[in-house]
Amino acid sequence: MSANPWSGGRLTALQAGGPRVLFGRMYEDPGIELAAFPPPGARVLCVASAGDTAAALAAAGYRVTAVDLNPAQLAYARARLTEPAAGGDGRPAHPVDGSAERLLGLGRRTAGALLPAWRPAAVERFLRLADPVEQARQWHRSLDGPGLRRLLRLTLRPAGSLALALRPQFRGVLPPGFDTVLRRRIARAVGRHPNAANPWAWRLFAGRELPDAGTPDRVPPMPPVPPVLPKPPMPPVPAAPPVSPVPPVPPVRLVLGDVAEVLERSAPGAFDAVTLSNVLDGPDPQFARRLRAAVRHAVRPGGVVVLRSVREPGPAGPGLAAEDRSMLWGVVRVARVGPSEEDFS
Repeated sequence: MSANPWSGGRLTALQAGGPRVLFGRMYEDPGIELAAFPPPGARVLCVASAGDTAAALAAAGYRVTAVDLNPAQLAYARARLTEPAAGGDGRPAHPVDGSAERLLGLGRRTAGALLPAWRPAAVERFLRLADPVEQARQWHRSLDGPGLRRLLRLTLRPAGSLALALRPQFRGVLPPGFDTVLRRRIARAVGRHPNAANPWAWRLFAGRELPDAGTPDRVPPMPPVPPVLPKPPMPPVPAAPPVSPVPPVPPVRLVLGDVAEVLERSAPGAFDAVTLSNVLDGPDPQFARRLRAAVRHAVRPGGVVVLRSVREPGPAGPGLAAEDRSMLWGVVRVARVGPSEEDFS
């Protein structure tokens, strides 16, 4: 059996040395899981990656186990989950750039230097739109022009610079004509989801987090304060009833290891649901068969499985790919564990 390419902690063949942080952010919309999973309190397993999905599930009240094969990635997720962002809503701490973000940043800088529609100010105006109809119009009229098409063709086609730099197992996952495929997926998303409220649009197009929608760009001056006139004494105000404390976000159990092995070693029916990111993008078919058997062992009958892929859809179709606001996926499959191989394969 060939090694799982995710174990190396490297996306490209040009990177030397040991494992490193691949993803500083996650490009998976946990709204898919929150809608598909059983009610909060259920036992769920996810891929740790940058910690965003684990944090969202834990904040919703799930009992989360997060697994990652890459020790550098798991340590990064642990740090973000241990020191969450301010606000008390369970969001992980501010991200840093991983290998994926550096590649995306290089692409954005190149596009911005060559194409006026992709300069940061123009991109931000596009991202602040909230009408998918207008977004689709501007995407097709301005951003998705001949210049972008040439740039993506030189980068993402099989002989393109990025495709050649990827490790062979990951290179084989990209659909033929991935430049055209990616543009089509972006058009699908901007024509469906408001940019202004889409964190994944901001991550992909601008390389930063969604601005606080409640913070105006400019704070208006305060009006003059009228003079305070004396008022008659007010009657005593009865004491307010005690406020129930906000329940803390349950901790995430973090496990270093191959997700198939972790599931194999779990008790039968140990989990009510699992979300496996795109762990099958890269490994060989033998690993895929092993993972399916491990899921059927560790997830209770009727439990939910979520699996993503950057590949183009097969006969089963794209699933909920259009509902995932991250724009990148060809397939987002939501299925239930049952006795047959076809239930979630």
